[in-house]
Amino acid sequence: MLDLILTNKEGLVGDIKLKGSLGCSDHEMVEFKILRAVRRALSKLTTLDFSRADFGLFRDLLSRIPWDKALEGRGAQDNWLIFKGHLLQAQERCIPTKRKSSKTTKRPPWMNKELLGKVKQKKEAYRGWKQGQVAWEEYRETLRAAREQVRKAKALREISLARDVKDNKKSFYRYVSDKRRTRENVGPLRNETGDLVTQDMEKAEVLNDFFASVFTEKCLSHTPQGTEGRDWGNAELPTAGEDQVGE
Repeated sequence: MLDLILTNKEGLVGDIKLKGSLGCSDHEMVEFKILRAVRRALSKLTTLDFSRADFGLFRDLLSRIPWDKALEGRGAQDNWLIFKGHLLQAQERCIPTKRKSSKTTKRPPWMNKELLGKVKQKKEAYRGWKQGQVAWEEYRETLRAAREQVRKAKALREISLARDVKDNKKSFYRYVSDKRRTRENVGPLRNETGDLVTQDMEKAEVLNDFFASVFTEKCLSHTPQGTEGRDWGNAELPTAGEDQVGE
C-alpha cells in the first residue's frame, strides 16, 4: 500500500523515491524534495476598518443634508434609495477599508497582547529548531513557557466568569455553550462492503478497522510498553508545521 503525496499545484515536489517500510507497517515510506516555496494565497476581500473611522465627520456630512426636502413626496422605496446613496457616500469618505483576514476563527477571549507575543516566540523557536538554528532544549523551554501562559490565561478567564456570573450571566453561559458544542469533522465513509456509513459509531468502527490494518500481527504483538513507570501517552511532542505539501 503506497501513501500519496498531495499538492494543490503541479511542480511543487520532485525527485520522489520509495524508501521501504517503517518497522512492521505495510505502508511504503516516500522521500521527496520540495522544489519551490509555497506561498499562502492572500485574500482580496476588503472590509470596513471602524477603528480608523472619522465618526465626527460622518455625522456632520449626514446632518448637512436637508432630509425633509430630499424625501418629500416620494415613496418608501425611493426614500430608501436616496438615504442609502447619501449613507454610502459618507461611508466612503469617513470609513477606510482594510483587507479581510483569511482566518475563519476569532481570537479567543483570554488572548491578550502579551500572550500573543509568547505564541509568536514559540512559533519562531519551532521554525528555528526545524532549520537547525535553535537547540532542542531552548525550543522546549520556549514551548513550556508558552503553554504555561496559555493555561494561566484560560484559568483567569474562567475565574473571572465565575466571579461575575450574577452580573454577567450571558457571557458565562456563552462560554459554557462553546465548550459543550460538538463539531463534526468526519464526513460519510464507506465500509468494506461499499455501503455508505453516516452514524458516528459506525464511522469509528470503519476508522478503527482501517488503522488496525496498517500494522501486521507481528508488529501488534510487539507493541512497546512503558518502562520504569513512564507514561508515554502523555509525552510532549513538537507541534505540527504549516506546510502546504502533505502525505
